[in-house]
Amino acid sequence: MIRLFNVYYPTRTLVLLLCEALLVGGSFLLATAYVVGPDTYISLIYENGLPKIIGITILTLLLSYYFDLYEPQRISGNWEIYFRLLLVLSVLSFFLGALVYFFPEIDMGHHVLVFSVSVLVIALVTWRRAYEWLIRLPMFRERVYVLGSGPRASSIAETLRTRRDVGMEVITGECEGIFNGQVDRFAAELRAYSMARPPVDRVVVAMEDRRGSMPVRELLALRLKGVVIEDSSSLIERLTGKVPLDGLNPSALIFTEGFNVRAPLQIARRLLSIAVSFVGLSICLPFIPLIALAVRLSSPGPIFFRQTRVGRGGRPFTVIKFRTMGQNAENKGAVWATKNDPRVTSLGRFMRKTRLDEIPQLWNVLRGDMAFVGPRPERPEFVQWLTNEIPYYDLRHIIRPGITGWAQVRYQYGASLEETKQKLEYDLYYVKHLSLGLDLLIMFETVKTIILRRGAQ
Repeated sequence: MIRLFNVYYPTRTLVLLLCEALLVGGSFLLATAYVVGPDTYISLIYENGLPKIIGITILTLLLSYYFDLYEPQRISGNWEIYFRLLLVLSVLSFFLGALVYFFPEIDMGHHVLVFSVSVLVIALVTWRRAYEWLIRLPMFRERVYVLGSGPRASSIAETLRTRRDVGMEVITGECEGIFNGQVDRFAAELRAYSMARPPVDRVVVAMEDRRGSMPVRELLALRLKGVVIEDSSSLIERLTGKVPLDGLNPSALIFTEGFNVRAPLQIARRLLSIAVSFVGLSICLPFIPLIALAVRLSSPGPIFFRQTRVGRGGRPFTVIKFRTMGQNAENKGAVWATKNDPRVTSLGRFMRKTRLDEIPQLWNVLRGDMAFVGPRPERPEFVQWLTNEIPYYDLRHIIRPGITGWAQVRYQYGASLEETKQKLEYDLYYVKHLSLGLDLLIMFETVKTIILRRGAQ
């Protein structure tokens, strides 16, 4: 896996993206050369053909990203890949047609774009078919042995089987015989795999209790032969983008890299939050009176909703949002929002899906109560309970809470103790790998989350 912006991406996914970028650009170059002929050089250099092709390539990759073509875990089958691919090409054709209609100077020549898209359809469909065949070849798959027999080992094995994009094939122990204990069985299996053909490429240690039960000698022998020996927690962190709480102990947090909360980075993040919030408020300013009027007409009650939340260092602050619930929605006490919550108005449900209700929180960012990116602020009524129920929950308060965050773009809305635990694992990953690059990546993914209306309730 390759690390970009403090997030790990499967190598084959980046290769897929790079190859498709070359295919898109190559298809338009080939079509231009075929249609324009000897004047191709003039079209590309003096008529801005190259910048146009680069722009179309970026647009095509963005559409593929928004249609989840680089996240196979969101796709149910191979047929859906080609269906989404054809949708991408259809949207691209419509978009290019509209641009040429309103801005004729964007066209690259008579029938060039039409011929280019036709070539691109054949190229991308053929490439995707070839790619699906290539990734199934044994030479492009990594053989992984999961060392362990408990729930953690089963969870690791299932994760690897469902993540086709990482290219890891789980192999199971097949040694027969009578052993004195698990350590002897594991040692025998490791010795067998050290001599197997093809050999094992990686061993993931996922044992529940390692004291006196880990085959250290066999693991060392494999390590010296070039086999990668890896702890299950670090693998899950790279695969899922979260720090698993199961089995997490204080020493793992103390001695690990990350958790960079030093002043220079915090100042840089603060300046970025101010800049983005100021731009956001400037863009939204013309729409704020219209939203306020819609809220006023949709149901009786105030336009703005104010609520106490817990911020950096556990200090309370007042968050401001457009009201999305009916008046006196919490007269029976504080409760989490649920799916299809009856307290939410029809307009409020639309505003939550599109995140319009969170526009006033940009003022909270400018005031310094919040950052633009960070863990979502929770209510004081829940914080004390969650701190007692979930280990390390208070770590999310060492930085300012945010309007958007890693957990918001990677997980659903948390409306139960278990879901809050899952979101905390994403929040811990964010705090551990804090950086400007990760903040910019989250902002970029937030746009996709809003467009596809994911996560809100």
